[in-house]
Amino acid sequence: MTAALVAEQVRRDYALDGVTVPALKGVSFTVEAGDYVAIIGPSGSGKSTLMHLLGGLDRPTAGKLLIGGRDVAGLGPEDLARLRNETIGFVFQSFHLLARTSAVENVALPLVYRGMRAAERRRRAIAMLERVGLGHRLDHRPNQLSGGEQQRVAIARALVTDPQVLLADEPTGNLDTKNGQAVLALLEALNREQGVALVIVTHDREVAERADRQIVMRDGEIVSGPERSGGEGA
Repeated sequence: MTAALVAEQVRRDYALDGVTVPALKGVSFTVEAGDYVAIIGPSGSGKSTLMHLLGGLDRPTAGKLLIGGRDVAGLGPEDLARLRNETIGFVFQSFHLLARTSAVENVALPLVYRGMRAAERRRRAIAMLERVGLGHRLDHRPNQLSGGEQQRVAIARALVTDPQVLLADEPTGNLDTKNGQAVLALLEALNREQGVALVIVTHDREVAERADRQIVMRDGEIVSGPERSGGEGA
């Protein structure tokens, strides 16, 4: 089976005022189908830059990055957007729901870009909202939902396309402890039951310790994990 994500000596540099600033300094690791991985590190460690690369939202300056077995270097903007839609589901700290749109319409949105008929989009969105325990909130707008319910809508939206990988960026950051624990339990159940690879980016060690393995980052490098920057074993 093709690995979900493969990074080989991935670098990402940014030009600031004529100076090249390395955000990632050659990171290497693999996320297999069904993995549960936490990427942890302090602010400025490079973990957010890495997440954007893994999600196909940015491209490496150097190195090789495979998403669903495809090298992003050889993809044009339209092909990369299609790969994101087919392969990656995103869950963000701030939910990113459309404020004037119902829960079911928010969840169905990624299917619009596949050209799917409206009736099928709604059917799949309803099924996914039921899967995350929100079958009774289909027509509620985000301001009619609690923070925990909004995050569940975001999770349903991320999963409605049947992605290989779910990328969750601080998914409990805007939630209280009870709702945060419930959201993590839901993500972990989906990982176990549906086999979707789960990658959580966090600064919270308690969240990271729930994962099957951790990739610890500092100053743009992997300092602890299954594969270190430079390819050394941990």
